[in-house]
Amino acid sequence: MTVAIRATDIAKSFGKVTALERATFEVPRGIVFGFLGPNGAGKTTVIRTLLGLLEMDGGDASVLGFDVRTQGDLIRERTGALLEHDGLYKRLTAEQNLDFAGRVWRLPKTERRARTESLLRRLGLWERRRDPVAEWSRGMTQKLAVARALLHRPELVFLDEPTAGLDPVAAAALRDDLEHLATEEGVTVFLTTHNLTEAEKLCERIAIINRGRVVALGTPGELRDAVAEPSIVIRGPAITESHVAMLRTRAGISSLTLLPDGVRLVLAPNARISPIIRALIEHGAEIEEVRRDRPTLERTFLELVAEEPQPPS
Repeated sequence: MTVAIRATDIAKSFGKVTALERATFEVPRGIVFGFLGPNGAGKTTVIRTLLGLLEMDGGDASVLGFDVRTQGDLIRERTGALLEHDGLYKRLTAEQNLDFAGRVWRLPKTERRARTESLLRRLGLWERRRDPVAEWSRGMTQKLAVARALLHRPELVFLDEPTAGLDPVAAAALRDDLEHLATEEGVTVFLTTHNLTEAEKLCERIAIINRGRVVALGTPGELRDAVAEPSIVIRGPAITESHVAMLRTRAGISSLTLLPDGVRLVLAPNARISPIIRALIEHGAEIEEVRRDRPTLERTFLELVAEEPQPPS
């Protein structure tokens, strides 16, 4: 596995405020990597540090093999970024915005035109290429901003809340585009988002940062399983307190919770669900549904960041 980003014990303070405290993580190449955390957790500080825009107080980091401390210019040449502001000129058209960005990147004229058409067609913007961006919707503007970040074919792109403020249809379309970039073009996407459902669907690996420290790192499944065990939900109209009392006497059940229309169980290792179902039926329970219920990434996130009070946003 080749690594796009390697950060080891990076630290950054602003006066008496500690923004990053020994943050450590790695990002493999060619995936969508989610970097999640509450407001004020240090997400934007990490991005600016990795781009060489902020000097670290301690630790080491490299991006695409270049040292963050001494080779920031080389990192920024090979990466794209969409941070708090989209960087677009609203009086210009989409074509003019991308042409201007291409000139900044010193792309030849023929390459600028070909790349502009390719990106605008892929993102569904080609038919509106000659309209001023000021007339566009928020979703279209965000897509154009992503196109600008990708224009010079970077190996790695940093996207800070790219779907914020988008309607569900526009957000879903942009997620599909980001997934295509990683799977089809091998671009590494470093994504921050508050949309945990989005992160769970899109990201192959995730880091969770809280008060400047990386508190969890892994696949969405690994993070979910590390916080809470998978449970089994049994639903039916006649599961009552008496059934719960009976279940509490049985071996193989680690924990049990009565739901409005059923019961949630966590089984002990190697325990089987079929004897439990049989016992409920023998005691008069009507069962309509039995399903495994894995904890969501949202529940995992909330448990991981709930240990300490958060600073005001």
